Amino acid sequence: MSDARPVTPTTIAAAELTELCRDLDDLGVPAAVLGRARRARDVIAGLDPYLDECTTPESPALADLAARTRSAEWSGSALEQEMLSGHVEGRFLDFLVRMTRATSVLEIGMFTGYSALAMAEALPPGGSIVACELDEPVAAFARQCFDASSAGDAIEILVGPAAESLTRLADEGRRFDLVFIDADKAGYLGYLTALLDSELLTPDAVVAVDNTLLQAEPYLGTAMSDNGSAITEFNRAVAADPRVEQVLVPLRDGLTLIRRSSAS
Repeated sequence: MSDARPVTPTTIAAAELTELCRDLDDLGVPAAVLGRARRARDVIAGLDPYLDECTTPESPALADLAARTRSAEWSGSALEQEMLSGHVEGRFLDFLVRMTRATSVLEIGMFTGYSALAMAEALPPGGSIVACELDEPVAAFARQCFDASSAGDAIEILVGPAAESLTRLADEGRRFDLVFIDADKAGYLGYLTALLDSELLTPDAVVAVDNTLLQAEPYLGTAMSDNGSAITEFNRAVAADPRVEQVLVPLRDGLTLIRRSSAS
């Protein structure tokens, strides 16, 4: 198991500032300048740990799932432990389920299932989650974790391309109060379009979309990766779409909440 690498705007900034402070110290800059750089580092580096400290602890089942994910061997794979939603975002999704009074949740892109289980724990009796996952071994990993949890029975896993799963769900007449998208970034706009152009969403449904700050690439606009370009295009398209209202929350790597516009 390797340590998680910085993959969010705050953790990337904290790592950069840590290196900068070392360089400034080696250069022998005035103490006042070095002190200001260290304070900036401490402000950024201390944010995520403080959020963890002040957020209701995760359940034992979620803690176990996170530990299993961190200890798994992901090297040589397109998957990595940093794809886990984690404690604070999991609690945020828990709150979303409860605040929206969702009884039917759709997740597009599940990975090892932390976010799905966090939402399942917040469902009322009889509530359900459909989680779409492309990778069959990862889906099996998640199912093992779900089966060890009292809330796991509420989660149905659909293995295969998400676009095909959405078509199937629409054909079956399924409808969802809350949707969480955390899949391939190039597919984001297509998934949202499929949701808005179908009957998959209930009238007051909320769509939550992860990684919409994608390591700060969309607003830095330099050295952009394919994922950064896809997220930039997605953010622009959502902002320009009169059918929806949205807010981008700077939680972890960015989380956009979307709903149909009250004027549409």
